[in-house]
Amino acid sequence: MIMMNYKRQEIEILASRIENEPVRFIQVIYGPRQVGKTTLVQQFLEKTKLPSHYISADAVRGDDGIWISQQWEAARIMAAKSNEKRFVLVVDEVQKIENWSEYVKKEWDKDRLQGTTLHVILLGSSRMMLQKGLTESLAGRYEAIWLGHWSFREMADAFGLTADQYVWFGGYPGAVPLMANESRWKQYVRDSLVEATVSKDILMMTRVDKPALMKNMFELGCEFSGQILSYTKMLGQLHDAGNTTTLSHYLSLLNSAGLLAGLEKFTPNKIRKRASSPKFQVYNTALKSAQSQFTFDEIYEQPSEWGRWVETAAGAHLLNHNMKGDFELLYWRQGNDEVDFVLKKGEKVIGLEVKSSSAKRTSGMKAFSGQFHTDKVLLIGDGGLPWQEFMQINPEELF
Repeated sequence: MIMMNYKRQEIEILASRIENEPVRFIQVIYGPRQVGKTTLVQQFLEKTKLPSHYISADAVRGDDGIWISQQWEAARIMAAKSNEKRFVLVVDEVQKIENWSEYVKKEWDKDRLQGTTLHVILLGSSRMMLQKGLTESLAGRYEAIWLGHWSFREMADAFGLTADQYVWFGGYPGAVPLMANESRWKQYVRDSLVEATVSKDILMMTRVDKPALMKNMFELGCEFSGQILSYTKMLGQLHDAGNTTTLSHYLSLLNSAGLLAGLEKFTPNKIRKRASSPKFQVYNTALKSAQSQFTFDEIYEQPSEWGRWVETAAGAHLLNHNMKGDFELLYWRQGNDEVDFVLKKGEKVIGLEVKSSSAKRTSGMKAFSGQFHTDKVLLIGDGGLPWQEFMQINPEELF
């Protein structure tokens, strides 16, 4: 589904870099599956009317690196025949090609030597595979645009979702037509989004000795999203769990695919920070809801359970902005005191507590602010900033 004015901010960023500047950098757009990277580029091309050559490596053999060079040469020929000063080459799912960055570097440098003015856009959904190529081969040759899961404001503007609907159904635009049939919607999210991401962006790209374990860990992370769980406790929850190092690695892979993150504990001691128990956080609440045996109405009628979804939605909001910004996203716990989220930027520290019902304690905020020199502490929800409003602000504005 193509919608006008879709992700307008990113379209303007892309347009300013290509329309208004000489060819200086490769533009890399990356992010999770089904957030609209291809649609974004299509609408950019429609808006600018620039001639282009769009290709996708989705069905290309992984070892066929020469394919990139062949398509690049075809774009050079088309650009030479075009009357326009600017021509755009778009390579989608570029990470599917082994050693893709070496071929891109070779052709890009060739263009620079020959004075060819070819604008290049690379699209990819595997953050881990892309970053490896960008740092090893394309250093100094690219600019990146992170495209995260859809925010509440974007889903509300495009589809009219209410805040409560967004908390449950999350930010997958392609799944919206199925919302009226929850069982079908859940099946779509599990099969077409989660399974596709795991099989194409993780298992095909990285060695995973126990894929069933990784999938079970993902399901566990969705169930306990918003909660702190030590790797030792995970071992007790999972069958054939291996060891804590394996679980940590699998969580890192799920994070790189934009599915599930493990937030670290806020502490001035970096060694203790790395050794801390992770706090599970899904990137999109749809991932948690799709794994649940309950329906939206059933969870909504249970304040304590609904509160878990609200906190998860707030965490996902922070996590996706964290990928764009330059602040750290952490949590804090000491004894019985806990702060849901800690934002750190330079020397500034902000504590956030999500309180969707009057039953939730907030004593951790006092202990946290008393122990650390916090820039501010913010209560989100009952008695504080309404969570519906918090979901519409850019967390960077809090600093």
